[in-house]
Amino acid sequence: MTHTSFGSEKHWDHEELVVRRGRRSGLTTMVAAHSRVLGPAIGGCRLATYPDLDAAVRDVLRLSRAMTDKCAVAGVPFGGGKSVIAVPAGSALTADRRHAALLDHADLIAELDGSYVAGPDIGTGPEDMLVFRSVSPHAFCVPEAHGGSGSSSGPTAVGVLAALRAAARAVLGTADLAGHRVVISGFGAVGTHLAANLAGAGAEVVVSDVDPERRRVARELGLRWAEPEEALTLGAHVVIPAAVGGVLDRETVAGLDTPLVVGPANNQLADDSVAADLAARGIAWVPDFVASAGGIIYTLAREVDGVPYGAALSRVEAIEETVTNLLAAAETAGTTMLHEARTLARQRLSSGNTTTSACNTVN
Repeated sequence: MTHTSFGSEKHWDHEELVVRRGRRSGLTTMVAAHSRVLGPAIGGCRLATYPDLDAAVRDVLRLSRAMTDKCAVAGVPFGGGKSVIAVPAGSALTADRRHAALLDHADLIAELDGSYVAGPDIGTGPEDMLVFRSVSPHAFCVPEAHGGSGSSSGPTAVGVLAALRAAARAVLGTADLAGHRVVISGFGAVGTHLAANLAGAGAEVVVSDVDPERRRVARELGLRWAEPEEALTLGAHVVIPAAVGGVLDRETVAGLDTPLVVGPANNQLADDSVAADLAARGIAWVPDFVASAGGIIYTLAREVDGVPYGAALSRVEAIEETVTNLLAAAETAGTTMLHEARTLARQRLSSGNTTTSACNTVN
């Protein structure tokens, strides 16, 4: 890489950014390590199309920064990292070139020698982690048949539901969402898990996705469908962002008709000031890095600590207590959950300890 401006990044606060042009695929592959204070940087590999290199770099920097907060608040001994395989807009990605790009990325992971550990993200899955493992051992979530913990979509959904119970109890007066309308914006793997669980519990579930094929799946499951442009403006008791980041800006917040927003999409806020806009409208928002931590908590419990399935899910369920504590702290201090979660993350980072608070989700 000869040059990048990093776009709108206001300052550099990462430990490392490594960018390579894949020798097999010709695609740009990169790893960002935001912090290794608590342990090796960990984060998924995103394979996505970007308009230019700056956009890909901005994405990997934002995502890795959020992973630092996620790991610190979740109480796991890892730091924040993320990686990206950037596909140029308009570029065809054949199966062979995709496989070559995965091998190129695996070379970069191997070069970092355990200081960054990969997992699946948008555009990659457990089978792709097997490709990484063919070159480097530093990848989580390979299929269960190969000794890994498999997809983290289910545990991520379990964590979101745990966060939702705590927040609904505080905001709606009940953790039981039977008869309540829930809008899920993003009907992918995690969104599908959430929709099935909430509909099964008696909630009125509305789903939306940019992929029109998902409408057929929604119809088969008996779920109401909303077009993406209207999903965030529907009246609802809960809105769940479950797609890409940056969906909540001042304009979309002004159009929200809900008392509660909680979901797994990473980097939901266009910028941190939007948290104040939400609070000013009386909308409770559970920070995405808190609500979406179930996947990483489960994966590390299974693959690092070696605990069985049920015990790993119990650690994920503890997100409910974390959210309850953060809500109480925000209420007492007159702040937002984002402020309290970031404060907790900073405390743990400054002490180098993941077990310094009663909010800890891994005990």
